[in-house]
Amino acid sequence: MIKRLKIFLFVILMQSLVVSFSHSEEREVKDCFEKINRATFAFNMALDKVLFRPVAAGYRKLPSPVRAGTSNALNNLSNLVTIPNNILQGDFRSAGNNTIRLIINTTIGIVGIFDPANALGFEKLDKEDFGQTFGAMGIGEGCYLVLPVIGPSTVRDAVGSIVSMSGGDAWYNVTVRNDTQYFKDSDYFISRGGDGVDFRSKNIDSFENLEKNSMDFYASVRSLYIQDRRKKILNSDDITETQDDSDWDELQSN
Repeated sequence: MIKRLKIFLFVILMQSLVVSFSHSEEREVKDCFEKINRATFAFNMALDKVLFRPVAAGYRKLPSPVRAGTSNALNNLSNLVTIPNNILQGDFRSAGNNTIRLIINTTIGIVGIFDPANALGFEKLDKEDFGQTFGAMGIGEGCYLVLPVIGPSTVRDAVGSIVSMSGGDAWYNVTVRNDTQYFKDSDYFISRGGDGVDFRSKNIDSFENLEKNSMDFYASVRSLYIQDRRKKILNSDDITETQDDSDWDELQSN
């Protein structure tokens, strides 16, 4: 039943992308579901205030080596999605670099807690996902979406997430989709939750400044998300400046 639902959603979302099959950076992203998006955004903000921000603030108080090790391990896991997307985009050099990083850091680096690969000359590169790959193929964003809990997205990025959950993410495959004696469903969701907490902890001050200085916080987040995604697709630093190019971290405010 769940598999059929995923297929149905995939078909519907792909149909909505047909009208956007052009260079994404040249098109205005329509907020087709703005009323629903704003309501979802308000829900997410309320949830953030009572749950995510307090947890992120507590996480931020942990010793720096603990936070760095956690961030390294989560980034190491992200290579399981980045590598196939490097290949799909024809970026075999980055795919090779990230594959070597994954092997070295998973073994010598103790499941990615440490980053010996960087010291050996295999530098950390930008993350890639299926939404970015679709963008590199020339598929436009489609309508802007705000997903419950997850936050900003677009139709194209939502399709990319479905592809990940339908076999494109090796970590999801070995934890949630397949029963193994080594991993549980909770391992995947804990890692995803850890990603969110790590991201939120790096953006506490930036988000507060953005909210304080925005006449319309919803519109500011929408614009920032779209610009950041386009920057990642173009592998460019010309649109939105960040202190960490590998994620939407530490967004600088004026």
